[in-house]
Amino acid sequence: MTQLLEPVQNVDTSKVPFAITDRAFVPRERYYDRDFFELEKEKLWPRVWQMACRLEEIPGVGDFVEYWVANYSVLVVRTGENEIKAYQNACRHRATQLALGCGTFRGGQIVCPFHGWRWDLNGTPSGLYGKDGFDERVLDPEDLKLIECQVGTWAGCVFINMDPHAPPLLEAMKPLPEMLDSLLIGDMRVDWWKGVRLNSNWKMAMEAFMEGWHVMRTHPQLTMGAGEDFPSDFLSIQNSYKNGHASLEQGHDNDVQADLGLSGKAEADKTLAFMRTLYEGLKAQVLAKDIQVIEGLRNMDFSPDEFSAKMTEALYAWNSGAGIKLPDPDPETLGRWGSQWFVFPNFMFHPIFGNAISYRVRPDSNDPEHCYFEFWSLTLYPEGQEPGKPTFDGERPIDDTSFWPQIPRQDFSNIESQQRGLHTPGYRATRLARKYEDGIANMHAHLDTYLAR
Repeated sequence: MTQLLEPVQNVDTSKVPFAITDRAFVPRERYYDRDFFELEKEKLWPRVWQMACRLEEIPGVGDFVEYWVANYSVLVVRTGENEIKAYQNACRHRATQLALGCGTFRGGQIVCPFHGWRWDLNGTPSGLYGKDGFDERVLDPEDLKLIECQVGTWAGCVFINMDPHAPPLLEAMKPLPEMLDSLLIGDMRVDWWKGVRLNSNWKMAMEAFMEGWHVMRTHPQLTMGAGEDFPSDFLSIQNSYKNGHASLEQGHDNDVQADLGLSGKAEADKTLAFMRTLYEGLKAQVLAKDIQVIEGLRNMDFSPDEFSAKMTEALYAWNSGAGIKLPDPDPETLGRWGSQWFVFPNFMFHPIFGNAISYRVRPDSNDPEHCYFEFWSLTLYPEGQEPGKPTFDGERPIDDTSFWPQIPRQDFSNIESQQRGLHTPGYRATRLARKYEDGIANMHAHLDTYLAR
């Protein structure tokens, strides 16, 4: 089932190169053409809301994180207990980048490493070394303030937008907050955080996680021996939204859960085998604590039809005993466990059992065929026992089996192979299935509304 809830805005995209004119086809040039990439750099990244960092990365006043995308750099700074600002990362003197990576601005001062010019955390100049050498007309205090970006917070993350005229964050996020806030993703904290550089366009990498029917061939271990009998539409409720977002949710009118051992008719040991496979292959979404709970159901005396309810009841009981508050167990909320949520243009959540995996993909420097891909495993913690500032586990090559579990390695292989395949002389466009992949088409169509402006 595919539902386009709201059409993409009525924008004339006729002058956009390689524009989406048919949602079934995506011209291959959108993934490697230099001029198209430059247009994205000019009209998308400086004007769109994008996830810049997680809130727990900047817990203290003065803490900062550099967010970069393509050749842009922004400093996200905690300026107060309940205030965060973001600045374009360039000194107002000669454009020197003020800071890189992450850290803390000591003494509440942002200091240029070139000539020592200073700003307070609110972006106001506080010390201009050598200012007596300048004409007075170039020292207007208002003009010397750091250039601010818009800032908003949602889902435990800080989002920035370099465009001062862009709509507010929560308006741009609609309808995702009303769908996801009940899952408590804003209360989740980092379990692990990893990165990888891929020989792929950023969109190609993002799209690999915007549909579910690749599981049968790419992740055959998850089909539990079903092979090609594994249903291609197991994420059968597909929604595309007017602002580029998309979602995939489990349907209730198919027997996929029974095939996977995830319905009330499944035996506990089959469900446990699936969950273990997912845990071992991803180390996210399903965690060791969940395996422990499901393991405890194997020898309990109840009918197969009761299994799903018993598993949910046991998960809630274990988490409650551990001091972890799970979402309210109403059917609508629980129905979104296992769903996938794409946040335009380059971010994603995949929540289940009070856990989630989250993805962010960015153009890597100035090459349209390279990207930087980050993964977060997220989970809920007992109140008052949340971990502090998360540690980045680093980035490793895609074939590092000691660093990357099986499932990401399988996906990485597809992504780079697709990018190479685009250059086959006879290949002209990516061909999309409306039933399974309309979220990808919707993302491209919405991208065109930015490029047309």
